[in-house]
Amino acid sequence: MANLWHDLKHSLRSLFKNPGFTIAAVAALALGIGTNTAIFTVVNTVLLKPLTYPDADRIVQLFTKYPDGKGPVTSPTKFNNWREQTSVLQDVSAYDFGGPGFNLTGDHPEQVHGIHVSEAYFRLFGAPVMLGRTFTAQEDSPNGGKVVVLSYGLWQRRFGGNPNIVGSAISLGGEPYTVVGVLGKSFVSDPESDIWLPFQIDPNSTNQGHFFLAAARLKPGVTLAQANAQMKVAADQFRRRYPAADPKESFEVDPLRDSIVSEVRSSLFVLLGAVSFVLLIACANVANLLLVRASGRKREFAIRVSMGATRGRIIRQLLVESTLLAVTGGILGSIIGFIGVRALLALSPGDIPRIGENGANVGVDWRVLVFTLGVSLLTGILFGLFPAIAASRPDLNSTLKESSNRAGTGFRQSKARSLLVISEVSLALVLLIGAALLIRTFLALRNVNPGFNPHNVLTLEMSLTGDRFAKTAGVAQLALSGRERLNAIPGVEASASTCCLPLEGGFGLPFIVLGRPLDKSGQTGGAGWMNTSPGYFDVFKIPILEGRDFKDSDSVGAPGVVLINESMKKKFWPKEDPVGQQIIIGKGVGPQFEEPARQIIGVVGDIRDGGLNRDPRPLMIIPQAQVPDGMTALNANIGPVAWLVRTHTDPHQFISSVTEQLRQASGGFPVARVRSMEEVVVRSTARQDFNMLLLTIFGASALILAAIGIYGLMAYTVQQRTQEMGIRMALGADRGRIRNLVVWQGMQLALIGAVVGVGAAFGLTRLIASFLFGVKPYDPIVFVTVPVILSTVALFAVWLPATRASKLDPMESLRVE
Repeated sequence: MANLWHDLKHSLRSLFKNPGFTIAAVAALALGIGTNTAIFTVVNTVLLKPLTYPDADRIVQLFTKYPDGKGPVTSPTKFNNWREQTSVLQDVSAYDFGGPGFNLTGDHPEQVHGIHVSEAYFRLFGAPVMLGRTFTAQEDSPNGGKVVVLSYGLWQRRFGGNPNIVGSAISLGGEPYTVVGVLGKSFVSDPESDIWLPFQIDPNSTNQGHFFLAAARLKPGVTLAQANAQMKVAADQFRRRYPAADPKESFEVDPLRDSIVSEVRSSLFVLLGAVSFVLLIACANVANLLLVRASGRKREFAIRVSMGATRGRIIRQLLVESTLLAVTGGILGSIIGFIGVRALLALSPGDIPRIGENGANVGVDWRVLVFTLGVSLLTGILFGLFPAIAASRPDLNSTLKESSNRAGTGFRQSKARSLLVISEVSLALVLLIGAALLIRTFLALRNVNPGFNPHNVLTLEMSLTGDRFAKTAGVAQLALSGRERLNAIPGVEASASTCCLPLEGGFGLPFIVLGRPLDKSGQTGGAGWMNTSPGYFDVFKIPILEGRDFKDSDSVGAPGVVLINESMKKKFWPKEDPVGQQIIIGKGVGPQFEEPARQIIGVVGDIRDGGLNRDPRPLMIIPQAQVPDGMTALNANIGPVAWLVRTHTDPHQFISSVTEQLRQASGGFPVARVRSMEEVVVRSTARQDFNMLLLTIFGASALILAAIGIYGLMAYTVQQRTQEMGIRMALGADRGRIRNLVVWQGMQLALIGAVVGVGAAFGLTRLIASFLFGVKPYDPIVFVTVPVILSTVALFAVWLPATRASKLDPMESLRVE
């Protein structure tokens, strides 16, 4: 222990005596370790931290599995089937997305987040009850009454923490709801919510519409494999009970945490691998610095060996120095990394689950500390071991005879330093190619024609709850009144209301074309479904390719009409005109969806409703005033109505006037999520943009480190070969030849590294293939441009020491020891 303490003090003195070397090494390590710590804090929060619910590892998400994938969104009939699987599941719970919000009316109306949940939800997720209770089974049954549970935050903020709130009534959408309980402060739901209402799903429902999620807890002693075996049996029973169900679908359960993070797991692992490359480059850089430093200390080590120091003693001394550098770099890097990732997530959260608003949940815990310490120690050993071994075996005779400047210039060390530089260049090239592919994806997404014009369009959302909007007539009247008020605002060009904004997904329903044979499920096919008021296509400037647009006369009681998009025409009417034909939408899904046949009155241009990176899907659009009453009631629980306003100038200038007119039209209802459509477009690619930004930062860091590595090696080489170059110039070599000699030596290393990096990139870019759009993993432009850019940077890094070499004075060079 005394020897270790002595080594530590000696290392500190040695590092303080060489501040330039110490600062360069610590800076490189801080960059490498800091980027790794930053990404690991996100990985830890999203993938490693357990969910906050009791016995969370036994909570599972229930899925419907299809031949081409699976989805967690389910229907009342399937939920009722899952509740019967009591041999493997308990506390089977339904909960929706919290999409519509709820209008908390009164003196200061506001829209609050709320979700419908089944009675077992609170038991499943271990919700602590601070006041009162949660729902009873009776309250969760059809016509079970209007009751509500409040969150701690809403109770404090809106009701001042009133201890007598239980039993009192609050106004939601102008209707009284009885407060039966308040949950504890520690409960965090997903999705986040201010209030919870009973789902009241009919146990005898035949509704096959998919519009909510379901989760459950595995019973004690039941494994995931056993549960999935039983779910497969349950799917067979379900298909026998409901012959119209898809014969290819099945049921499955997955751990809840896995289902929450499934969409980001692969991208986070790719980013973690990318920062590992940055760390390896930093290690190679510092290893080169240590090799250079050890070369200058060979006489010191030779003297120590001649005085009796063992090889192990010298290796330990040097490893203490390298570990001290790594730990210092790790401490500095972890601080910079944590601050940096919080700032980055606040700027560009990337739509990552579990990180909280602007990355608020991302923090330091024991896992991050252990990771940073482990990486620091491993890094210290990794970059310090080879220089330590090389320096610990000096040739005493030759080393003691050589001057300090010539010690350690042998072929073996020169070869080692060259290999390290080649490694840096190849790793940097892989990162830069990955970043370039994502940049190309970013540009491709920006150049995609979404099928609509988002400029100068304001969007607002309004939750239509309450008896007034329980039927379509009330919604249609509000849409008409609201549009009249909005269109009267000076500067407003057009307005509309709809269920679904482009790029944010929507619904899907089967349909039947009258006069055509049906498939095995009794349908012609399936397509997307949405409803709009007149004016929707004017707001977004979507062309009517055939037929006509909706009119105000397409209302309740008028003949049913429908518009289809160009993709639907191409798929189902490739050689005939669909206008004038009739279709039945939603037959067999449930009584809420039943309606008479509709006539196709036109074909509209395609829009990318599922995202810029997804091709337009077949789509059916019906007038908002002709939605079946059952679907209107269902939509009130699924999502809000979106208002759309096209203006002649910046739409943000109209927020106050538009909001006021909509409040008057609705009788005081608030609006929420006020955004321009351009903001919606940007938000739709947030995750791809986040990945691109991070990989670009990593690639730029790697490029800088690699350039520094090449420059450092060539500067050291020039210093060591000063006498040789003096002799060459004395024998007649001109300065240009000397410069070219150094340039060629450095560029050889860069070109070899580039070739190795291109080969590695061909294999590794497959890992990010799923993140790309509009560009192939082996894009020739990227695989040519990036090596050229890197080689140019390398040439610049080599040119500086080469120019210095060409300016040497031959006489002074010959005198150098």
